[in-house]
Amino acid sequence: MPITTTTRLRTSDAEREQVAEILRAATAEGRLDLNEGEERLAAAYAAKFADELSVLTRDLPGGGRQALARTPQALAEKRRALSRHASFLLIAAGVLTGLWVLSGATFFWPVFPIAFLVIGFVKHMRYGRWRPGYTFGHGHRH
Repeated sequence: MPITTTTRLRTSDAEREQVAEILRAATAEGRLDLNEGEERLAAAYAAKFADELSVLTRDLPGGGRQALARTPQALAEKRRALSRHASFLLIAAGVLTGLWVLSGATFFWPVFPIAFLVIGFVKHMRYGRWRPGYTFGHGHRH
C-alpha cells in the first residue's frame, strides 16, 4: 500500500455514533426535517474521515451539541449528577461541622471550605461541567 501525505484523520465508530446522536436530537427538536435527518444520518454512518462528520453538524447551533444537551436522557443525567454533588456537599459540610464542634474552636472555621464547596456546586448547576478529578483548569480534560 503506498504511503500518502494526506492529513485527513480517520473517524472512529464512537465519533460516528456521537454525530448520529446529535443528528437524532436535532431532528427531534425540529431543526432538521425527517428526510434531511435520515440523509445526514446515513452520511454519518458512511463517513470514513473526521472532516466528513463535521460538515453534517456545521449548520446546527453549537454544532448540534445544544440539542443533544436538551434530550430527556441528558437532562436526567444532569439531575442525577447534581443530586450526587449536593449529597457530597452536605456530607462534607456535616463532617466539617462535626470536626469544628469536637475541636472546641470559637470561630466557625468550616465556613471557608464549605464556601468553596458551594461555589463548585453553583458552577456545576450553572455550567453542568463538574467531574471528579482535577482538570488543570479551563474545564478541559487532558
